Order: sequence, then structure tokens, then C-alpha cells
Amino acid sequence: MSDDSAAKATETWDVPAIDGSDGKGYLTAARLEDLQKQAFDEAWREGRESGVASGLAEVQRRAARYDELLQALSEPFENLDAAVEDQLVELAIAVVKQLFRREVRIDPNHVIGVVREAIQLLPVASRTVQVHLHPDDAALVRESLSPAEGEPAWSVVEDPLISHGGCRVTTENSHIDATCEARLQAVISAAFGDERR
Repeated sequence: MSDDSAAKATETWDVPAIDGSDGKGYLTAARLEDLQKQAFDEAWREGRESGVASGLAEVQRRAARYDELLQALSEPFENLDAAVEDQLVELAIAVVKQLFRREVRIDPNHVIGVVREAIQLLPVASRTVQVHLHPDDAALVRESLSPAEGEPAWSVVEDPLISHGGCRVTTENSHIDATCEARLQAVISAAFGDERR
């Protein structure tokens, strides 16, 4: 290799910048915390969406199967035995109860919507409104919810006899039972008639 070709084959070397202006930003503790929170929030949301979708798909699959079973039973036997029918209804009620409990367990904030709906059912002139909640739900409602404009002022009463996810609202003249048991009974009554429990 000649001196002339060696000179052409060389490249100049520049000293790298040490003032941090090379475009690479280092993570600060605050930025790292923000990234961790974003990742956690996204993972939680995705997990919840996946769980709800999975649960809904399972409910739809079971409902379709129950429909098939009921259809198969009703076609060959016009006079279906009342005992078998009762057992199928009881099974359906058990499934509904499990799904209801699962939803309350998956989304503890569900109780906030229940409280809002119950308070909105009160007469406009209501005073001395008390919202009775399970102690764990009471803490969540105190943190997350306050009377909206136009709503009567209300106070939270902790009641360990009320199931998670439900409430009971009382005033001097009104009583609204929005407990899980009462709401579940309303769904069952609407679906299967008032004689079911």
C-alpha cells in the first residue's frame, strides 16, 4: 500500500461530546416513576379488559349452552317435569350470583355508581341522608365521591352487615335498598318471576 492510498483510506476522528448533548437522555427518578406508573396502569387496564372479555365470553358460551339444553328439553317433552325445570332455574340463578360477585370483586369502584344511582332516586326535598356501606366501600366512597350540585348533603355510615358493592340509603321519610342482595333479587325476579329467590 502506498502512502497516497493509505492517506485516502483514513478517516478523521472527532472527540465525542461529554456535555450530554449527544441526544441520549438519562432517566431521572421522576421520569422512571412516571414510566413505571404508565406501565402499571396500562397493564392493569389490559388485564381488566382481558378478564372482562374472558368472563363475558364464558357467560355467553354458557348462556348459549343453556339455551341449547332448554331447547332440546322442550322439543321432545312438551310436559317438562317441574322438578327438572326448577333445577335448571336454580342452576341459572347460581351462575348469575357468581357472575355478580365476580364483577363486584373485579371492579371495587362499582359501588360509587351504585351510591350515585341510589341518591338520585331520593325525593328532592330529602334531608338527613345516610348512605350505609360496608366499611371497605365506605372508605372508597369517602375518598372518591361527594354530593353533587343539586343533591342533598349526605353522610356515610359504616355497616359491616352490608355486602361489598352495595348500599342502603335512608332519610327521615325514604329507604332505598341498593344492596347486592336486593339488586340481585330484582334481576332474578325480572328474569324468572317473583316466586324465585
